[in-house]
Amino acid sequence: MLEYLNAAPVASAIFALTLITSLFAFYNEEFYARATLHPYSVSRGSQIYTLITSGLIHRDWSHLFFNMLSYYFFAFQLEANYLGHWQFGVLYTASLVLSDLPTVQKHKNDMWYRSLGASGAISAVIFSYILFSPLSKMYLMFIPVPIPAILFGVLYLVYCAWASKKSRDNINHDAHFFGAISGLAITIILNPHIIPAFLNQFGL
Repeated sequence: MLEYLNAAPVASAIFALTLITSLFAFYNEEFYARATLHPYSVSRGSQIYTLITSGLIHRDWSHLFFNMLSYYFFAFQLEANYLGHWQFGVLYTASLVLSDLPTVQKHKNDMWYRSLGASGAISAVIFSYILFSPLSKMYLMFIPVPIPAILFGVLYLVYCAWASKKSRDNINHDAHFFGAISGLAITIILNPHIIPAFLNQFGL
């Protein structure tokens, strides 16, 4: 635990905060309702804070578990080995907001629509990691063998775009897609040298 705190204090703080607020929301319906993103209200200048708070709570235990598992595998490495502390904080916070803005626009007239979870920001973390290490191996659900991270990224974006149009599973695929795009854009802005370094890994 101390190793994580020393190497990745920002990632550790976000991890702990997300666990605490999610668990609190499980047992406090009023907090759960007030923290959830409500595009209808946000688009009308109300409850703007939910662009942040909605990323700190989750629907249920399985939602929390899978998001935090993905976060655990990539966030600590990204902060400690590639981005550094303040850049990781900027990446996570900015992508948390940016990943939800398309959802606000899309559902601004749907007063019954709500969204929550850290998936957008976690997608940003994963895709930032892919920029730094595109040939590392990653697993995709239902594929039993590891595949290059860059291939994982392409398949992930294609699936999110398709699911956003066709799926009816109550998952905010738009947040996943735009979180990933935000992660790529913010990483490049903060580290312009990443583009030649990325291409160099493919011998280009």
